[in-house]
Amino acid sequence: MNKVILMGRLTKDPEVRYSQGAEPFAVARYTLAVNRRFKRAGEPDADFIGCVAFGKSGEFAEKYFKKGQMVAITGRLQVRSWDDNEGKKHWSTDVVVEEQYFAESKSSFENSQRQSAQPAQNAQAMQAAAPAPTAPQNMGADGFYPIDESIEDDDLPF
Repeated sequence: MNKVILMGRLTKDPEVRYSQGAEPFAVARYTLAVNRRFKRAGEPDADFIGCVAFGKSGEFAEKYFKKGQMVAITGRLQVRSWDDNEGKKHWSTDVVVEEQYFAESKSSFENSQRQSAQPAQNAQAMQAAAPAPTAPQNMGADGFYPIDESIEDDDLPF
C-alpha cells in the first residue's frame, strides 16, 4: 500500500506548466511545509515535501492555492531517477496528489495574511492592550489539568 496524508502550509504559489501534445494537461508543483511533531535541538521545525498535481487537480491548485495557505492532501509517494549531462544519477521523491483540500477557512487565511503584513510594533501594541487570558481554577501552571489518581481503570468509559 502506498498512501500519504499530509497537512501543511504552502511555501509559495504553485508552479504550473502544461504538457505538450494534442490534449495538454496541467502539471502543478508545490511544496508543503509540514510541522514535525517533536523537535530536537539543532533540527528544523518542519519538513518541506514536494507535491505534484496533474490535470484538473493541477488547474485547481493554480487557481485557488496561495503561499502560506494551510492545505491537506492525500496521495502516493513516487520516486524518480535520472542521469544529468555528466552521467551522474539523481533521485527525487514527490507526493503525487490524488485529493487536495483547504485546511482553513478563507477568512482565517486572509486574516493571518493581514496580520503577518503588519509591522511587529503594531502586533506588540495590540498584545499589550489585550487582557491576559486566565487559566481555569483547577488548571495547573503548566497548562494541564490534574488527574484524580483514585480512578480505577474499570471506571473509565473507554
